[in-house]
Amino acid sequence: MSKSSKAPGNLWLAEELWKLDAIEFGDFTLGRTAVHSPIYINLRRLISNPKALNRCARIIKEELEALMSMRNPHVHPFTLVAGVPFGGLHVATAFSLLANVPMIYIHPPQTDKADVIEGIYVRGQSCLIIDDLITGGGSILQTAATLESAGLVVRDAVTLIDRQEGGRQALKAAGINLVSILTLEQIANYLMSAGHITEDQYRATMDYLASRNGG
Repeated sequence: MSKSSKAPGNLWLAEELWKLDAIEFGDFTLGRTAVHSPIYINLRRLISNPKALNRCARIIKEELEALMSMRNPHVHPFTLVAGVPFGGLHVATAFSLLANVPMIYIHPPQTDKADVIEGIYVRGQSCLIIDDLITGGGSILQTAATLESAGLVVRDAVTLIDRQEGGRQALKAAGINLVSILTLEQIANYLMSAGHITEDQYRATMDYLASRNGG
């Protein structure tokens, strides 16, 4: 597949990240949970393509609207969005601007302003958490705990990519529903079908996912 080809559905995001050199293959230790991962995805590179970032916000908005309009809604109403520093901040900001929903955020841990919530809110408001990527779910859970301790209600979280390493299950155990735009498996399948990666890179990614999910 050429660089100009159109990827179907939400897979355009995988193609865009590939164009931005945001997907790397090697041996990576990522955050607190992903150890010796053969694939690294740097979603912060989306800030270099405003159109793609805006499209991400639009896809999130459309996905949420679809889930909320179901007979049995899969997402609760919300009046605030909270971006998870640092990766989720640009995605949450783009969504906030597009959907006209006020935004807040918490300073990262290990800073002198940790647990300080920036932005205007009142106790009892429902807040949607937005992050760029989820691995084990620790960052979102930490954000949710701080928001809830301030009297905010957190029932849903959105991420562009779910690395499928236990994050969804960890959030569910805490009573938080996760909405993701793409999974790591979908990205690997697309990159392989598009001819962007080798069979070895694809197999290494799938074997890693299997090992992380008890396969």
